[in-house]
Amino acid sequence: MKLLLTTLLLAVYTTFSMAQNDSLKVLRELEESDTTKTTMQDTSKLGKTVKALAGETNKDTTKIRIGKREVIIIEKDGTTSIEIPESGDKHTFDIDTDKDFTYKRKPKFKGHWAGFEWGFNGFMDADQSINMQDDLKYLELKQGRSWNFNLNFLQYSFGFGTDKVGLVTGLGFEFNNYHFRNGNSIEVVDGQTVADNSYLTDPGIIVTKSRLSTTYITAPLLLEFQIPTSYRHRIYFSAGVVGGVKIGSNTKVVYEGVNKGKDKIRDDFNISPFRYGITSRIGYRGLSLFATYYPVQFFEKNKGDEVYPFSIGLRLLNF
Repeated sequence: MKLLLTTLLLAVYTTFSMAQNDSLKVLRELEESDTTKTTMQDTSKLGKTVKALAGETNKDTTKIRIGKREVIIIEKDGTTSIEIPESGDKHTFDIDTDKDFTYKRKPKFKGHWAGFEWGFNGFMDADQSINMQDDLKYLELKQGRSWNFNLNFLQYSFGFGTDKVGLVTGLGFEFNNYHFRNGNSIEVVDGQTVADNSYLTDPGIIVTKSRLSTTYITAPLLLEFQIPTSYRHRIYFSAGVVGGVKIGSNTKVVYEGVNKGKDKIRDDFNISPFRYGITSRIGYRGLSLFATYYPVQFFEKNKGDEVYPFSIGLRLLNF
């Protein structure tokens, strides 16, 4: 009997010792990891939990994970900063000068395309001259009335990791008027675009206006650089290409005399349906200039004379 009691006491003591050792081992592991996990109710949205991982604290930096978003708290030189890397936002709190948090948004690159532009149109011949001579005389323009209008309604900007350099693209409409100086118009004869001089040979007609109009939908790809000159203002320069698809063209002739009236004809006139141009822009504050040259012939190849359009002008309104 004594032997049985002795054996039972030894078994209980051994079991108690092993359990105590395991408990001490667990406590040592927890002390070494020094990690706490807290779950609390998010007062902004029901059903979400905020998990603060104290184990991620490193010196003066604390990381808090809220759902899938991470918040970093940095304490340095008496200043506490809270950063949200995913959103690019930053809050700062200076315990010496500020009583509340101040909000600062990380600046993002914003290009210059969207807006309303106005300028002048012109033609260049194969020798890059703006003087239309000999067979091109019928394309001589009244430069002061040959206007270009650009309504750039959509813009996307992509910065290269900075707010000072990036790519700009978007969409716009381009409206062009070409006022002919010599009172003629244009027409298509046997598949070729030629001068229409019928209004000049009629003695009862005095031409007061003759113009060609075109409309394009445009899309640019620009590389833009910005140079800060003050806290809010910058000088910017951009250059690149702009593509265009013609969506309409027409001629209009207004005349007086015995047979007073006006004629408006809608046709493609063998004008190139697709084109691309080299464009650049420079501006500061409210002043902005643009220039575009199209190395694609205005008329389709072998269907009209070889001329190349260009436009220069100002930006009147930013979107």
